[in-house]
Amino acid sequence: MSEYILGLDIGSNKIRALIAKNDGELSISGVGVADTLGIKKGVITNIEQAASSIKQAVKGAIKSAGRNYDRAVVSISGSYAKSVKSRGVITMEREIGIHEIDRAMKVAQAQANVPNDYTILHVLPYDFKIDEQEHIEDPLGMSGSRLEVSVHIIIAPKSSIQNLKKSVEMAGVKVSNIVLSGYASSISALTKDEKELGVVLIDMGGATCDVVIHLGNSLRYNDVVMLGSNNITNDLSRALHTPLPYAENIKITYNDLINEGDSEVNLPIMGEREDESKLISLEIISQVILARVKEIFDLLADKIDKSGYKDRLGAGVVITGGMAKLDDVRDLGTMVFDNISVRVARPKSVSGLSEISYDSANACAVGLCMYGFGDFTPYEIDSNGELRYKDETIKISTSRESSTYYEKEVTQAIETEEVKSSVTNTNTMANNGGLGIGLPEKKKPNMFEKFMTMIKNSF
Repeated sequence: MSEYILGLDIGSNKIRALIAKNDGELSISGVGVADTLGIKKGVITNIEQAASSIKQAVKGAIKSAGRNYDRAVVSISGSYAKSVKSRGVITMEREIGIHEIDRAMKVAQAQANVPNDYTILHVLPYDFKIDEQEHIEDPLGMSGSRLEVSVHIIIAPKSSIQNLKKSVEMAGVKVSNIVLSGYASSISALTKDEKELGVVLIDMGGATCDVVIHLGNSLRYNDVVMLGSNNITNDLSRALHTPLPYAENIKITYNDLINEGDSEVNLPIMGEREDESKLISLEIISQVILARVKEIFDLLADKIDKSGYKDRLGAGVVITGGMAKLDDVRDLGTMVFDNISVRVARPKSVSGLSEISYDSANACAVGLCMYGFGDFTPYEIDSNGELRYKDETIKISTSRESSTYYEKEVTQAIETEEVKSSVTNTNTMANNGGLGIGLPEKKKPNMFEKFMTMIKNSF
């Protein structure tokens, strides 16, 4: 029997709800879109208004699909999220299985420097090491006595998660998983080769631009720029002295105006009578739009520079989201990003309502559905604290014996970290061979101990 997933993309301009099923390939059965209320720059400012918008979008998707959904995967804006890095190491006496991988990731998670008022959304491993063998892609089934894992942990304030869940639940939707919006967009917009070579995914939305860097088999970096296409609308309204709805329409139809060869547009004047209007040169409109887009790209380029991964981006930059539909975005991005290759991406093709994949604004919603059906980082601890492996959610044994062993292992790792904070001090980690646990320094022998050692050796 087919399972139906609701992908709920909670954006600053639009709420997009997709209902999808997977019978060998992803098929979109229903879609609903509603204007966003009660959310500004990705942050919920009015729970009731946000819930009303969500409810409207979900109702539209259910009506379009002609049926209900089984599980809901919900996005969270990058404006909430931060990230930390951590490492975990365990010892083993048998072949590496799912349980050992879970143990190593949980140790890394326990040692991460996560503030008390934050909760963990994703624990994403990006590098495994077995004994002295580094850069293991998948340790499952391999043998060794020591397993080490490096993880990228995405966190968000507990209060923000609670407000998001409350808004969604007030709309009558039970949340199964919460996924970072940029992560979801990367699932639907990036190719396998791009991920392997190293790539920046930029999801340009209404009020924010999410940035994630994918390198190898996992995310390595996430951030956000608190500007988006709404800023272009505001700029046009001020520069052209026209009401916001007309400025928004000019922004949306900008490409069409260029393609049709228009040189001027007729716009109403703000504050004047309804029948008062004036002709505005399309060149002025172009200058306003491009100036703001360039500013946003400059800020994005600064984020990429500071990430430390700029020299490892073999596949360059991939741009998606609603703002990616603006004309000349690719060319301008290439100029700002020091001639790094730039691709404007739409979500991967789907069956059913196939037109969904024609619009880059649907990248996050499609990615949420794909995540729900098992398309995610090979190993991951999700927002529910469960280990996901490939297309399955693994239920790790919680027997009394295994639970006691695990708690003892994590406690020892945390106590060791208190002795020497290797996770947050990179110099200390380097001195300890890059391990994710602190190792107590060896005490240097004093003169008396050296003398006793000499006597023992003489016998």
